[in-house]
Order: sequence, then C-alpha cells, then structure tokens
Amino acid sequence: MSAFDEIERVARLSHGRLVAILAASTGMTDAMDALSEAVVRALETWPDRGIPANPEAWLIATARNSAADAGRRSARAARAADTLALLDDERRAAGTNATPDRTLNLMFVCAHPAIDARMRTPLMLQLVLGLDARRMAAAFLIAPGTLGQRLTRARSKIAAVGIGFALPDGAERAARLGHVLDAIYAAFTVGIDGGGAGDAKSNSLAQEALWLGSVVAAQMPEESEAQALFALMLFTRARRAARVDAAGCLVPLDDQDTDLWDARMMDDADAALCLAARRPSLGRYQIEAAIAAAHADRRSGRPTDWGAIVDLYRGLVALHPTTGALTGLAAATAAAGAPAAGLTVLDEVAPACAALYQPWWAVRAHLLAATGQAQAADLAYDRAIALSHDPAARVFLAARKARLAP
Repeated sequence: MSAFDEIERVARLSHGRLVAILAASTGMTDAMDALSEAVVRALETWPDRGIPANPEAWLIATARNSAADAGRRSARAARAADTLALLDDERRAAGTNATPDRTLNLMFVCAHPAIDARMRTPLMLQLVLGLDARRMAAAFLIAPGTLGQRLTRARSKIAAVGIGFALPDGAERAARLGHVLDAIYAAFTVGIDGGGAGDAKSNSLAQEALWLGSVVAAQMPEESEAQALFALMLFTRARRAARVDAAGCLVPLDDQDTDLWDARMMDDADAALCLAARRPSLGRYQIEAAIAAAHADRRSGRPTDWGAIVDLYRGLVALHPTTGALTGLAAATAAAGAPAAGLTVLDEVAPACAALYQPWWAVRAHLLAATGQAQAADLAYDRAIALSHDPAARVFLAARKARLAP
C-alpha cells in the first residue's frame, strides 16, 4: 500500500475517532482544522519518510502540535504517548465489542438540541465518518454549497454554546438517540447506493455504518429502535450478493435468489429484531425492519405477503411520511395488485421532493407501464435512468423501458 493510499484510508475510516479525541481538548472547530493540517503534513512527509508505525497516533500528535501555541510544543512527546494510550484503549475496546466512547459521545454532541435539527444528521456524517457536503447533498436534497455553509455554522454552534462531550443519560439521551440512529442509517444508505455502483469507498462506508449500528445496539440493549435499525441494516447487507445478476443487471428484491443471501447475517438480523420486540414501541426502524423481515420470509419458501407489507408501509407513512416511505407504499400497493392505486400514492409526494428522488421516478415508470400509459412511462424511465448512479439499475431500467409497447 502506498503512502497516499494509507493516508486516505486512515483519514476516512478513523476520521470520527480522531476528531472526537482532538475535540475533547481543543474544541470542535480547532479539531477539524488541526486534523486537516495534519493530513496535509502527512501528504508532504509520508511518501519520502515512510508510513509511521502508528498512523493514527502520528496524525493526532501532529494535529495537536499544529493547534498548540509555542509554549505547549515542548510537550509533544508526552502528548504522543497519551495519544498512543488512547488509541490502544480503543483497539482493545473494539476487540471486545465495547463502545469506542469518544465516537459515540461525538455523535450525541451533534444531536444536541442547540444544533439545527435539519443539520444534526449531516453534521454527524461529516464529523464521525468524514463525508463532505458534495457527497451528502443528494441524500438530503440540498445544494452542496448550501449544505457546506450550514455545516460550518453548525460546527461553530458547538463551540459557541459550549456543548459538553459527556454522554447524556435519561430523557436527554432518549431525545437525541433518534438523530444518532438517523445519521447511522443515512451513512449506510449512502454507502449501499454507492457500493452498488462499484465504489469501494462506499462499501467501506456501509460497513462502518453497520459497525456504528452494532455499537449503539450493544450499548443500549433496552432501546428497541437501536436494535431494529441494526436488524434492518443486516437484512439489507445480507442480500448484497443477490442484487445484481451475471449480466450486470439489477435484480428486484422479490426476484432474488435467496440461496445467495448471507444466511448467517439474516439470522443475526432476526435475532436483533427479536430483541427489539421484547420492548416494542412505535418507531420507524421497527416498522422498516418488519418490512425487511417480511421479504426475508421467502427463505422458507413462502410467497411474499404483499398485503402485510402494504399494511406496514401504511403504518410507516402515518408515523414517518417521507418521500421514501410513500414511494415504498406505492410500490407495495402495486405489487399487491393495484398499480393505479399505487400511482395515486405517488401523487401525494410534493413535486419538489420527487424531482431528484430516483426511486420515485423508477416506481412511477413501472406503474405507468402497468396501467398501459406507455408514453408517460417512457419519459419516466428516462428520468429514472438519468438519476441513477448505479450501472446495474440503469441496465435494469433500460431493459424495462425497451419492453414498453410501441
């Protein structure tokens, strides 16, 4: 591995942990700036001097030095030793499935009530997983420049308000937990979508999000939504090998070969969902995990119960009426035998929300075709294909478009 590859790997996969360690002593804004300077310094020196034995410790020591004044520079060796100890603690914690407290604390800092609710999830993705505004913009339907400005203001708010890094408890923890789970799932979704397009970085992001989900689930076994989110991600990840056929075409979920699903991961998902059911509460991720479990019933040779899935989606829309939930309800309604009713559901989505949402256009194209509206379906397929970043999805949609009656 080249020095440049190692810098990219450490800066991406360890971003949140490094920021969390630095922020505890320097403040959020200084931590971000100092870490960026340390990465630049690594780009300048590692190719010539070689990769340090402990790259993370090197970056933290360098970042602390850049953030310190001249009087504190003489303590560099002591700080480096302290950093090595911190990282060693984290490695031992990861080996025993214990939480890396600083990462989890940082996520709850980003979910503080003082932070704009719309920015909590993207702020966590930036600080914990190192995503930039450009990569997140499509997921949040915000222009990259606008999102970048809002993130800058959100980071400044942490310092201005003096938000502490202690992990909250009781009602305060419960109030922030939903935002933490949303950020984890958003990162997982971005990773899964990019992974389908053959992006190795996105595959790593999905895996990192899955790990964060396991951390929260392990540390909060009494939180049903945490268990359900972990189950949902496992169900989704388990189907990875079956989502594309040998010709590079996307395979719809109901047509996938269940023998290609990861059986062990499916079993783990079932176990996590059972844990969630011990303390059932009305939550988004419990419903979404239940939908995924209903699809997974095909492993036992049973046909998909679309009626049950429609009912679950109706509950999800009532609780969480997002564009994604309505699109899922429309697709399930059509699969249950009512494509015209599915189109009616799609029409409930505001045009501004549907404009750049690829699944909405893909489902709309399918339902227009199913109801004999070939010309409108042709245009919808073109829009869905244009919005698809996944080559397998483009192949699938193009094939469906080609089947339209002239």
